[in-house]
Amino acid sequence: MLPVHRFTDFIEQNNLFGRDSKILAAVSGGMDSVLMVHLLKSAGFNFGIAHCNFHLRGDESLRDQEFCNNLAEQFRVPFHTTGFDTLKYAAGEKISTQMAARDLRYQWFEQVRQQSGYTVIALAHHQNDAIETILLNLTRGTGIAGLHGILPKNGLLVRPLLFLNHQEIQNIVNTSHLAFVEDSSNSSVKYARNKIRLEVIPKLKELNPALENTFERNLEHFRDLELLLEQQTVLLKKELFIANGGELHISIEALKILKPKRLLLFKLLQEYGFNETIIDDLIPALDKHSGRVFETTSHKLILDRERLILTKKNSHKQSETPISEHDHEVNYGRYKIFVLHDDSALIVKNNPMAASIDADLLIYPLTLRPWRQGDHFYPLGMKTRKKLSDFFIDQKVPLHKKDEIPLLVNGNGDIIWIGGYRPDERYKISDNTKKVTIFELNKI
Repeated sequence: MLPVHRFTDFIEQNNLFGRDSKILAAVSGGMDSVLMVHLLKSAGFNFGIAHCNFHLRGDESLRDQEFCNNLAEQFRVPFHTTGFDTLKYAAGEKISTQMAARDLRYQWFEQVRQQSGYTVIALAHHQNDAIETILLNLTRGTGIAGLHGILPKNGLLVRPLLFLNHQEIQNIVNTSHLAFVEDSSNSSVKYARNKIRLEVIPKLKELNPALENTFERNLEHFRDLELLLEQQTVLLKKELFIANGGELHISIEALKILKPKRLLLFKLLQEYGFNETIIDDLIPALDKHSGRVFETTSHKLILDRERLILTKKNSHKQSETPISEHDHEVNYGRYKIFVLHDDSALIVKNNPMAASIDADLLIYPLTLRPWRQGDHFYPLGMKTRKKLSDFFIDQKVPLHKKDEIPLLVNGNGDIIWIGGYRPDERYKISDNTKKVTIFELNKI
């Protein structure tokens, strides 16, 4: 007899989907997914069947596809199917065959869901799958998040069979005489998950015959602990992260007293792409000199004196932008530079966002570019040259801001103006100046 009431109770308790939902059931043809669609049908849910042919097992793959098609016809529900060159995809992406199959099917499930208006995607994972996932995660070192196993609901992915273990499913399928197909690759221990299922879990069950029940209770504890940690992380972010423009500033002294430091630092920075390896490098750096930079694909973390500065990587960084003698405005990164040509010797004073330059000294085309190591200029009011690196230190320019500062460079290579900071002494207005060009910097 099918456990329809347990099935619907589990769906309701975990808020997986409602009576008005349209469910896309991922079906391989194995006993787990076959039981899931029988339960969906018996419970009166609106669903369709999706099946992937990975072309990895020859005629057996075609047999599975035909079986799922017949199952859909039996239940009179929509049938969606597709085929993949899984080995070619795995080779191109340089990933394992199993990982390739996983990526391909989830991408396709989502495409079908969107195109056909399904509410959720139902997967037939059960309690033993959750145990295997935890053991795999422990061997791979995925941290606390890896201990919660497979969640009943993760976004639009739902798993309505997680209230059953493998033995229960087998008993139900056999006593209900449900037809299914067997995947021969399930008996191969060359795959890590199969090795855990066929070799590791039987040994653990010798120690604890009620392994599934024990793990189910542990899963609840792990999920509660993870929720508690997430709540603590949210509170810490509110306390420690100070928004400053598009940046977040974090007191280094406040981080030093965190306990447990490594865990909490990882949770605070995880969403920005920082992994545990970077955290291990960051912690000893907190007691050393500023200037270190830690990067992910999307963010930078800069040690700047008494604080950490967390900022997105600059997507507006420019290499070089020319300015001709006929230009009146030019875009550069986050800035717009206005150029005003004036016959009078007008001097702009006390405004670092503008500079008055002797027009007769300009050699076009001028160039706007970021600073480079070795750059130097003669700061206004000084007769000796100064390295830009030293000038930035004197001006207390944060390390990550240096690349954003536009340098106005003459045709002969001289730096005319550090935009927003200081013009060059050699290009200032003098008693002999006849024409002036004014450059004004505005943030976009």
